[in-house]
Amino acid sequence: MRRSAALAVVGALLLAGCGLHSGSVIPADVAPGSLGQGRPLAGADLTIASKNFTENVILAEMIGLVWTAAGATVTDRTNISGSIGARQAIVSGTADAMYEYTGTGWITYLGHTDPITDPQQQWQAVHDADLANGVTWLPQSALNDTYAFAGNAANVAKHGLHTLSDLAELSHRDPSAVSLCVDNEFSVRDDGLPGVTAAYGMTVPRSNIRTMDAGIVYTTVADGSACILGDVYSTDGRIAALGLSVLADDRHYFPNYNAAPELHSATLARYPVLAELLDPISARLDNTVAQRLNSKVDVDGEDPRQVARDWLIEQGFITAG
Repeated sequence: MRRSAALAVVGALLLAGCGLHSGSVIPADVAPGSLGQGRPLAGADLTIASKNFTENVILAEMIGLVWTAAGATVTDRTNISGSIGARQAIVSGTADAMYEYTGTGWITYLGHTDPITDPQQQWQAVHDADLANGVTWLPQSALNDTYAFAGNAANVAKHGLHTLSDLAELSHRDPSAVSLCVDNEFSVRDDGLPGVTAAYGMTVPRSNIRTMDAGIVYTTVADGSACILGDVYSTDGRIAALGLSVLADDRHYFPNYNAAPELHSATLARYPVLAELLDPISARLDNTVAQRLNSKVDVDGEDPRQVARDWLIEQGFITAG
């Protein structure tokens, strides 16, 4: 209980801290490593964006730092509230790039209801369709930040939950036993709570569904008194730190959410080298990397930009300026 309370305080501070740099120019305290040699972006003024959760901020900071090392002046517009606002920044050209997720692109932005099972085919479909919106998706990473349901070990064991089908069965057998904590966006997304409860035929009383900020879901679920399960991101470092047990999506409902750089097409046309600078980064990203980096922010209290900078230097992509 004490550990959960401490992490809740840290989480609240970090949610505020993630926006600490927003609106500022990324300092030119980095230099080329394996990327950015010859400073091909010298004289370019570019802007990065992100949504307001840890992983997306870290990934955006990676873009900004590499572009800075390559000579650009990069304005930080990370921590935009909600997916739609961040998306609009890219479409309009207010921002030039961010990391986005293929499942979000396909369902939330492009309006499809059925995900494509094969990850590469999902990316290709999003890439091809979004060109008409002035948005270009660069090759995706192996980082698949899909949704999941998790609970503390005691609650999961008490109800014998291993899969989402087990949860659906419990919801029919004892509806009052199913209580869910979900973040505000997940509660209304087509690929979130409405869709997954319909797909699995779950019956969850509305009074047993509590909505809250995403960061609070983890500590509330870990405490286990307000709800037995909550929605989590599969790459979140707090899953392991808080000892949460994740239920298997045995019907494979949730789409692939592979992270890929999403760029304003006109910016990419003006600076084609942007793709060359970002492709090697995406090639190194996977769920293990994401969980480790996310944990540094959400559990250890580090700054997202510093975490991104340390990792890029560790990988040899950039050097300290």
